[in-house]
Amino acid sequence: MSQTNIETRPVSVPSEVLSKRRKSAAQGFWQSSFSRFLKDKVSVVALVVFVVLCVAVLFAPIVAQIFFGGQDPNKGSLFDSFKEPSAKHVLGTDKYGRDVAVRLLFAGQISLAIGFSVAALVLTVGVLFGLVAGYFGGIVDDVINGIVQVLQNIPSLFLLIILSVLILPEWWSLAVILGLLGWTGVTRQVRGLVLSLRNLDYVDAARVMGANRWRIMLVHILPNVMSIVLVLLGFEIAGAILGEASLSFLGFGVRPPTASWGNMLSNALEFYSKAPLQVVMPGVMIFITLLCIFLIGDGLRDAFDPRLKNK
Repeated sequence: MSQTNIETRPVSVPSEVLSKRRKSAAQGFWQSSFSRFLKDKVSVVALVVFVVLCVAVLFAPIVAQIFFGGQDPNKGSLFDSFKEPSAKHVLGTDKYGRDVAVRLLFAGQISLAIGFSVAALVLTVGVLFGLVAGYFGGIVDDVINGIVQVLQNIPSLFLLIILSVLILPEWWSLAVILGLLGWTGVTRQVRGLVLSLRNLDYVDAARVMGANRWRIMLVHILPNVMSIVLVLLGFEIAGAILGEASLSFLGFGVRPPTASWGNMLSNALEFYSKAPLQVVMPGVMIFITLLCIFLIGDGLRDAFDPRLKNK
């Protein structure tokens, strides 16, 4: 019997097909992660509440016009000071006769603006330094780690108080100060993740194909770090809101008459027995916002954890 030798040759796959496969794999990861997140009912409810809160705060002038007769948050009448809750003033008025509910809406704009601004600055600086330190290593890693260690050993609260006294911050300058002092934790987490990714096969393949270092970091490694960045985003927003509230409580935060939840809480403490709602409601708004953020962050962490993929 004659034997036929069949020679097998590797089939070359066009680059367009490989690109589509990679894109579909990436979409599969994100879609499956978000589908797992949507199955977490507690996190979804927290997300809905947080979105509604953000929309109400963002459109505070329109909401105030529709539901509160267009009252100005910074104008009042001493004849209306400490009014009890009524149809006109749902949560009553403060010592200057200003509507508490309207001020809560506009104060939310400042508190959330600080939260999102600080988070954006922290993640931008922290992720960039973490990528550079983790990928380059060597002396670059040592220098960045040295800066991180120095900043983390400085008592941040005292430094914030000193800077706020010297600068007399508006909300945006306070956000910049908080952001420039708060990126070190993000850098350490991203650096650790990059250290575990930089020698994987797909990174070596990109390096062999001629991709430069910045392309490898931004195109090949950064997308695999984004899952942890999404989780950190929520916690940075919450930390910034708490930081502003703490400084305002000590009298070093956003300056009146600009309202934030923190300075509303601080300024109302002396009137707790006379008008308890003025203390309770800013605290409730901070509590609800932070609770929603932590629940969303917890849900995102579980959804993007590859170890829970089949659970």
